[in-house]
Parts: sequence; C-alpha cells; structure tokens
Amino acid sequence: MKLDELKVIVTGGAQGMGAHFARRLFEAGAKVAVGDVNEEGLASLPDGIHRRRLDVSDERQVVDFVEWAHEAMGGLNALVNNAGIIRDGLLVKKDRNTGEVTTLSREAWDQVIAVNLTGATLMVREVVRKMVQTGTRPGVIVNMSSIARHGNRGQSNYVAAKAALAANTVTWAREFAPYGIRVGAIAPGFIETPMTAGMNPKAREALLGMIPVGRPGQPEDVWLAVKFILECDFFNGRCVDVDGGMAA
Repeated sequence: MKLDELKVIVTGGAQGMGAHFARRLFEAGAKVAVGDVNEEGLASLPDGIHRRRLDVSDERQVVDFVEWAHEAMGGLNALVNNAGIIRDGLLVKKDRNTGEVTTLSREAWDQVIAVNLTGATLMVREVVRKMVQTGTRPGVIVNMSSIARHGNRGQSNYVAAKAALAANTVTWAREFAPYGIRVGAIAPGFIETPMTAGMNPKAREALLGMIPVGRPGQPEDVWLAVKFILECDFFNGRCVDVDGGMAA
C-alpha cells in the first residue's frame, strides 16, 4: 500500500517511537489517528493528526476509539499497534546482603499483560472487525514486538507479551488473509526513547556492548521497518528484528 493511501491508527503515539511513526506517516500524506494515555504528549502532535486519549487495556475505550477514528478519517485500513509499558523485575530474587526473597508482583505482571498483549489484541480485533464490516481491503497491521521475545532476564511479563504478539502475528495473518488484510511485526532492540532514557548507566553500557553496530537504535531506524511492512504487499505473517545484530 502507498503511504498516502493509509487511514491509520497509531497507538502509544504521544511520545517515543509512536510519535515518530505518527509524524512520518502524516508527512507522507496518510490520514493518522493517534491514541495514548499521555494527553500532554498528544497535544504536542502536529495539527492535522487526529488524537484522543486511549487506554488500550480498557475494552470499552478501544471499541469507542476505533469507531471514532473511522469516522474522523473517513475510513480505516491500517494499524500500527505500538502501545506498551514495562514493569521490570526478576521473577524471584534473593538479596545478597539480607537473604530476603522477593518476587515479581502480580500487579506488575497484570499491568504489562493488560497493555502489551490484551490491549494489542483488542486493537487488532476491533480494527479488523471494522474493516471486515465495511468491506475495506486491502488492509495492513504492524505489531510492535521486541527482541526480548527471545527471553530477557528481569522481564518475564514483557517477554511473555511480546513473544505472544509475534506468534499471533502469524496466526492473524492466516486468519485475516480471506479479508485482504496483511499482518506483520517488528522486534526493536535497544532504541533511544523516553522508555529507555532512565536506564541504569552500567546496564546501558553493558547493553551497548552487545550491539555489533556499536550504537543504540533511533526511532527512524524502526520507522524504516514499519514503512517497509506497510508498503510491501508481499510481506505477511513475519517478524523483522531491528536490533543492530543484537539477537544474532
């Protein structure tokens, strides 16, 4: 699909990668609707981008947002499924000094699964429902997974959500093929965003040392992969790692 033919929802689009994607799509002539819980960030987006508060973990909000976006853009044929949060922690941890054993809280598990997996799934369901109802084709969905889907210490909740999203990219590509809807996924590595800005400096340096290209990724690096999936009509049911070689 050509970018200027898109009527696209971007979730988690108030900052970081999502905001970058929204701006690049808008610059390319797409009609764009952005949802995020960060209302201040939404207000900073360029005029002409539709924006509205959205908590993807709230089913009612998802249903209402998709209906609103469809009306605001005069149609809907694409989704960049980007919203996500982190609540990192070891599943079980023993303090070296005190011997105290702590665990990842159920709250931290539930929060990440609710946004990164349940919310992402609800968005796909409602966007595809709308496209099927209106007979809109072709359509395309880009899911944001992560290289953490391969397993990453201290991220049991995040890993579970991102691995499931990558696997369901294959599932949904097969399910939605009769409706002319493609589904792809992108797995970013270490990307410079507000989410990664607060990392422990030692952990950051260790992570950078694992990237063969020798630098962190930028949102533009990931945008190039998003653009490829949106534009390449023969790409379907696969996940692209954008990680500087980190997963290799």
